[in-house]
Amino acid sequence: MLLVRRTVIVGRADGPAGEEVAPVLDRRLFLHLATWLGQWPAGPGLHVVRSHRRARPAWDGRLRPAIAVAAPDCAVLSVPPDRVAAVRALVDGRRWEKILPELPATVGLPDWTTHAGAFRWSVAPAPLPDVGVWTAPTGPGLPPWLRLFDREVLVVRDANGKYLAGAGIKRHDAHGHELAVGTVPAARGRGLARRLAAQAARRVLDEGAVPTYLHNFDNAASARVAEAAGFPDRGWTSYGVFPR
Repeated sequence: MLLVRRTVIVGRADGPAGEEVAPVLDRRLFLHLATWLGQWPAGPGLHVVRSHRRARPAWDGRLRPAIAVAAPDCAVLSVPPDRVAAVRALVDGRRWEKILPELPATVGLPDWTTHAGAFRWSVAPAPLPDVGVWTAPTGPGLPPWLRLFDREVLVVRDANGKYLAGAGIKRHDAHGHELAVGTVPAARGRGLARRLAAQAARRVLDEGAVPTYLHNFDNAASARVAEAAGFPDRGWTSYGVFPR
């Protein structure tokens, strides 16, 4: 049984004018992290926990054998049950930056790659006007990354029907859905990505989940999109092991 505590350690969730948002929205994030990782929150430091989800296909049918989320006051690294002992031995008081290069081999996949970046979420997307149309991921002219999704994707086309930008929703569990947004080079600088992110975030909230947004630390353009769409940087990070 998953016990939901009212004192959820997720930081304060503020609306556009600084007003505190209803506790139910904090509860969505708590339930997402507890479900997706296998435990949340934890005490100070980095905690390795087991989750059968790490040994099962993720939203795109591929494994995610190590996933971590780190808040300013705690961090949880989720790995398959049979890898817990080895990963705990690797961690042994070290910071995540030190363990990341060795993590793929420790979870039994030395040829896989790693990712580290900012972890953001929103309970108050920016009130930007809608710009995209929800359509099947099998639609004409869509890039390969949008075809990975098994549900509708959000797409912007020009007057001639040519694809310009799109967004997909990675439904990790019933409580947290991660946004993915992309724009073709010729259409960048028009604000399409931020409007797509805000529009997709509103849909996620309507579905009863919390929208999350992850990006590399050095991706300044993606960080600007997140901020403009209503995903503030709260100092949270995410990292893990991914297929190439």
